[in-house]
Amino acid sequence: MSMFKSDGLFGNKEDALRKDFRSPSPVPGTNPPPAAARAPLAEAPKPEAPRGLGESKGSKLIVGPDIKLKGAEITDCDTLVVEGRIEATMDSRVIQIAQQGVFSGTAGIDVAEIHGSFEGELTARKQLVIHATGKVTGKIRYGKLAIEEGGELSGDIGVLTSSDSGRKELPRPLMGKPLAAPG
Repeated sequence: MSMFKSDGLFGNKEDALRKDFRSPSPVPGTNPPPAAARAPLAEAPKPEAPRGLGESKGSKLIVGPDIKLKGAEITDCDTLVVEGRIEATMDSRVIQIAQQGVFSGTAGIDVAEIHGSFEGELTARKQLVIHATGKVTGKIRYGKLAIEEGGELSGDIGVLTSSDSGRKELPRPLMGKPLAAPG
């Protein structure tokens, strides 16, 4: 006689299917069912569309909070999200630097949204947005500029003209003070 019968130690398959595995008192001597059998499957949440200035359906690179990327050249990336630290050169459409994120290097960007730190050479061809926690230092060129109270901008700062291809710089008064005339 076989030691294991089809309805012996492990029970009958049909009986197992009829049991309610969510009951608080399991049958003694049996193993609890796997988690998937205890609760009905929930419908998986649908991924949300990206939000913010960098909304796009193109390529997106996210550098997570504990990631350090050094010596890279980033190309063919529509949106770069920096939550860690990057030392790189890049030309892209959008960069979003999170509050704890740091980008160090050279970047040619259409739109830059800074909550963290940018150090180096930044050309924001369309718009540079510095939030209250943002700090941007270096050689900075921009089409339009928005700085929230508390945001910092320092270095060699210049505005790009709309007729330029995003490369020519013109001096612009800072903090409401006119630039001193040469002489």
